Amino acid sequence: MTEEHLPQRYYPSTQYLLPADQEELQLGRRLNEQHRIIIKAFEDKLSLAPLSLNTGDKILESAAGSGVWALEFAAENIVKGVEVDIECIDISAKQYPVTYPSHIHFSVHSVANLPPEWSNTFSYAHQRLVVLAMNDTLWRSAMKELFRVLKPGGWLELIEFETKRFHCGVGPSSNRLCSLVDKLFTEKGIIQNVSDYLCPLLKEVGFIDIQCQTRDVSVGGRRTIEGGDGYTGEQWGEGWMGIKVPVLTGGGYGVANTTEEFDALVQASVREWNDSKEVYTIFYVITARKPVSS
Repeated sequence: MTEEHLPQRYYPSTQYLLPADQEELQLGRRLNEQHRIIIKAFEDKLSLAPLSLNTGDKILESAAGSGVWALEFAAENIVKGVEVDIECIDISAKQYPVTYPSHIHFSVHSVANLPPEWSNTFSYAHQRLVVLAMNDTLWRSAMKELFRVLKPGGWLELIEFETKRFHCGVGPSSNRLCSLVDKLFTEKGIIQNVSDYLCPLLKEVGFIDIQCQTRDVSVGGRRTIEGGDGYTGEQWGEGWMGIKVPVLTGGGYGVANTTEEFDALVQASVREWNDSKEVYTIFYVITARKPVSS
């Protein structure tokens, strides 16, 4: 497909497979809806790290997106009588909120290349859902940078979803979509066994007390029978619609060569997900600590 016929979306880098623009934010408020789904899956907790924060502690949120996590985390701590200073970063400012408290700050930075002056600054670093932007080189740079900017004894928390063990292929269309996505991820060097990959990497970088917790999150018909928690088929489809431009730029991978073919494939997959009781995804929360002696 020629460039002039591609959908007009903003992608902050050629590596990142999802758009970071107002359309992505407004499409069913996808980022904020996803935030609520993940928090619900982990017992309504904004953090699983064993934190003991004090007023004035500095927090880093990487891949801040709409800022929803930082806003809620700050408010939760205010209720406890603790006002933390949160630095929110992303590689694009297009989804940042217009108004926010003075102790929350938003800036444009890559987690793979943080400011030199941030060394040993943050008591806690939180990062969520960057797997579709990262290859091995970027992951290694990012983990080294997060280790550097944490204070000795500070905690890191990573939230990701499994891209290798999809449980979304339940019919001809969704199986074709999974095949397409697997080819795209392979070409881009996306780490697909993220849980198996990250824990050893964190240890290699120097982190200790590494823990991983997992939750299954239902999609479509399985969500319905389990009481409504998780993604509707339509919500899950909206997420995959975001990869349309990288798919078409890559030539369709022998599955979907035009916008119309891709849209029809996702829509047919949504119907299969809503009709199935077997569809789910896996989320991981990985916590790790920087040694006090670092």
